[in-house]
Amino acid sequence: MTDMLLYHLDSDVATLTLNRADTLNSLDLATIDALLSGLDRAIADCARALVLTGSGRAFSSGADLGAGSLADTRPEDIDLGAAMRSHYNVLIERLRSLPIPVVIAVNGIAAGGGAALALAGDLVIAARSASFRYLFIDIGLMPDMGATWQLPRLVGRARARGMALLGDALDATTAAQWGLIWQVVDDEALASTAQALAVRLAAKSPAALTETRAALDAALDADLPTQLAREAEGQTRLGRDPGFIKAVTAFLSKRTRKPG
Repeated sequence: MTDMLLYHLDSDVATLTLNRADTLNSLDLATIDALLSGLDRAIADCARALVLTGSGRAFSSGADLGAGSLADTRPEDIDLGAAMRSHYNVLIERLRSLPIPVVIAVNGIAAGGGAALALAGDLVIAARSASFRYLFIDIGLMPDMGATWQLPRLVGRARARGMALLGDALDATTAAQWGLIWQVVDDEALASTAQALAVRLAAKSPAALTETRAALDAALDADLPTQLAREAEGQTRLGRDPGFIKAVTAFLSKRTRKPG
């Protein structure tokens, strides 16, 4: 990978580490491209789970506001949405549709688009010193990179509006209490906990993980009959999967085996 993104593969787990500590791992277009390439490499390497984290004291401070100057640009010529459509949105959609589970390890500050990126995985854990802040409002922008979709679904309307409209920082412990993230751990345990979770996921049935992740995502906008039908369809597919047949056969063999 490039210097801005580190790549490591171990025990079927690919780890991507944002490595622009001098800019608090801000996300310019080149960094987004590197992340997309890193995801492609993980799949090509047959990784069965992925960890995404950051170096230094930040997970990511969001879009790199120093990447270009707006001072001499006419307002009518500014199109921030173009970069969203070409890069930032593509990254979020790619992460959400990745065929392997994603563990996000938030090692420090997650702000703006970095906070949205932090919530794009399947399991999100954070160091105790980490924080989440949707500070778009403070520079005259609205939350992006899926934040307006994520927040109401994770923490409810009242808390989502408070976070988005005020832009205050939320500490990791409160984030876990609110259901924004899965778990908060001591700083020194973050890397090992993320790796252990990813190894556990990598050992599970890929087909079952895929069906479960897709069903949970679909449930956010589905009624109960639709979701029940989806579950039945998924179980039909999984019941024919060799992994299920092998696992059930082994389970039944253990249950019927007599002691001694």
